[in-house]
Amino acid sequence: MSRILWVDDEIDLLQPYIIYLKGKNYEVMTASNGDDALDALDENVPDIVFLDENMPGMTGLETLQEIKRLHPEVPVVMITKSEEEHIMEQAIGEKIADYLIKPVNPSQILLCLKKHIHQQEIVAEQTQQNYRQEWSDISYMIDTATTIEEWQAIERTLSKWDIELENSPMRSLIEDQRTQANAAFAKWIAKHYENWFVTERPIMSQDVMKHSVFPLLDKGEKVLLCVIDNFRYDQWKTIQPLISEFYSIRTEEQYTSILPTATQYARNAIFSGLMPLQIQEMYPQYWVEEADEESKNLYEKELVQTLLDRYRRRESFNYWKVNESDFCERVIAQLKGVQAPLNIVVLNFIDMLSHSRTESKMMRELANDEAAYRSLTLSWFRHSPTYELLRRAAELGFTLVLTTDHGTTRVKNAVQIIADKNTNTNIRYKVGKALNCSSKNVFTMEQPKKVGLPCPNVSSSYAFCTGSDFFAYPNQFNYYAQYYRNTFQHGGISLEEMIIPLVTLVPKGI
Repeated sequence: MSRILWVDDEIDLLQPYIIYLKGKNYEVMTASNGDDALDALDENVPDIVFLDENMPGMTGLETLQEIKRLHPEVPVVMITKSEEEHIMEQAIGEKIADYLIKPVNPSQILLCLKKHIHQQEIVAEQTQQNYRQEWSDISYMIDTATTIEEWQAIERTLSKWDIELENSPMRSLIEDQRTQANAAFAKWIAKHYENWFVTERPIMSQDVMKHSVFPLLDKGEKVLLCVIDNFRYDQWKTIQPLISEFYSIRTEEQYTSILPTATQYARNAIFSGLMPLQIQEMYPQYWVEEADEESKNLYEKELVQTLLDRYRRRESFNYWKVNESDFCERVIAQLKGVQAPLNIVVLNFIDMLSHSRTESKMMRELANDEAAYRSLTLSWFRHSPTYELLRRAAELGFTLVLTTDHGTTRVKNAVQIIADKNTNTNIRYKVGKALNCSSKNVFTMEQPKKVGLPCPNVSSSYAFCTGSDFFAYPNQFNYYAQYYRNTFQHGGISLEEMIIPLVTLVPKGI
């Protein structure tokens, strides 16, 4: 039973309301002045306080201040005859939950209670009911999807319900539905991926600049291309409300990351406008092989220049790769004096978060599932210089293109693979000679050049995990299966890794 404290110097006149609320199964405590209200709070903390603004002795606003000092968690609804703006502003400044003008009717009071006491359970129940009604529609979408646009719609829908049901007992249902979707999506990719390189294809990594950046430059807009490594669609929806404080969405799209969904391949494809095999053949000095120990993304700035040169574009550009907060602050300081029409910033925080979560027990506990992973992303964005970077870019009139090179997925099931010692270390994909895996869920490319991928050796092939699988070698299989289980990885085939955000935003007021 929820408890109400109603404070009013004419409390006797409110008996019809009190009887009404008791009939609705509320316990109602009463007080006729501020001092008695504070005494009542000491004995029993209520779920909500209805507080008259105009009382003799300790005024309603003074009582409000004391309640908020002693019990800041208790919602207080101010009830007053006055409609004076300064009183409303003062009450709102003291963080009241609501403001009602006398005379109030019982339905207003009941609505207030549902809003401030029962809202969470009402919303949760309605959300669960809505998902139950939509569950069969989503399953039908998964079973009948035949185009990339339909798979994009599925990822949007699943991400929506992932977020809305993250604290619900029905969460396991949406997780099961995502598993079903990823299994069907992997089969669809295995059937269609190779055809994209001989016929019409969706927007892929190598198309991002031409599709989303060049048209803005052609219109004379000053562009900030922000590439957040390892950025899933659900993470975009999580930080969208914060970005919406200073940017409006012009277009919100999704594009398809190339395989492997790994930085070496996908991000280099974005900046060069080429598939990895083309980079290797045309600009061998800028391609780093899997077996090489140096960083695989040393030449992103140079690749951007090759792209501009091939399209005979004469725009100057700036490029920043941000790995530390201090450097991000320096970028912010430089923005005001920027003259170049094209500006590119790569943010590696989420990728660093993913890796540190794998290696740190504490980080695993902080981000033990997708909901916690989204929460950490939101906290990072809100409190990091990235928020200030984008806010400042909006003030300076930059059109923002926000995207990523690939997403990430939580892996759960280890599958054995046998490979030679020169095979790469990524646990979602392997490239090498004589790859041998018995899992039927692995997608293998025996002729990588057909899909624009380099071959380290003549007999090299690529193997990709699908769904929530990851590779582990027979040697110490159980150790690595346990070590990597429930970590966030990329490189393979899943909706989360391949169907990723591509959003164009304009500063508010422009």
